[in-house]
Amino acid sequence: MDAASEKSIIALDLWLQSPAGAYVRAFEQACLDELTADIFGFNALQIGVPQLDALAANRMPNKWQAATRTSTSNELAFAAGGKQIAVALDFEELPFASHSMDLIVLPHVLEFAQEPHQVLREVERVLIPEGQVIICGFNPASLWGMRQGVGKVTNNGYLPASGEFISMPRLKDWLKLLNLGVTRSHFGCYAPPCRTAHWLSRFSMMESAGRRWWPYLGAVYVVHAIKRVKGMHIIGPAWNKKTSKRPQAVPAANRE
Repeated sequence: MDAASEKSIIALDLWLQSPAGAYVRAFEQACLDELTADIFGFNALQIGVPQLDALAANRMPNKWQAATRTSTSNELAFAAGGKQIAVALDFEELPFASHSMDLIVLPHVLEFAQEPHQVLREVERVLIPEGQVIICGFNPASLWGMRQGVGKVTNNGYLPASGEFISMPRLKDWLKLLNLGVTRSHFGCYAPPCRTAHWLSRFSMMESAGRRWWPYLGAVYVVHAIKRVKGMHIIGPAWNKKTSKRPQAVPAANRE
């Protein structure tokens, strides 16, 4: 991993410990718990952001955390909790076999990656047919996105400065090119870009108002997509033809 990518990950890790970061993590944890609870299979993978336990509600037997060597304490915490750690020096080259994962979760990975397209291609490679991917990202079409744009001019950003935030339509186009069909999308965190927990809680009434009146302007989005394979048909269980136990009449030729 190059120095720029490592710096981006460290900046995001520090920001997630702030009051605004805790506000975002609370929304995303609740959303991910709801989405992953009913996804079944054998192998699930979370890439990056070990501050979130994106697979907490999922019941697959094998859960993996692809992390970098930059946050050793978090990796050890996950290992103590029973999750298997896969140390990846670069998320653009995942250490997993092709068609081996049933579910992959990417919380705030694409916007801080040097080559987000390559990360998505790796995700598509390791997913099984009809495998599922969930992506969390910051929404540039929001109050936080506007505040971040002003901060880049004044050198006083609200979100980590090294991120390049991806709009929802743009992300859907990228997924479509890889035959990853979007099925659901969720928006949240409608409070203004405040820096203290006190003011964020004061604007808590904007959550219900935002979901009703301006649902696509939340500061954070969560996208759920499924890997579609052309020409593949889901085959149901084979029906066993049981031989009847009742005796059947057998035609016989008349005797002369």
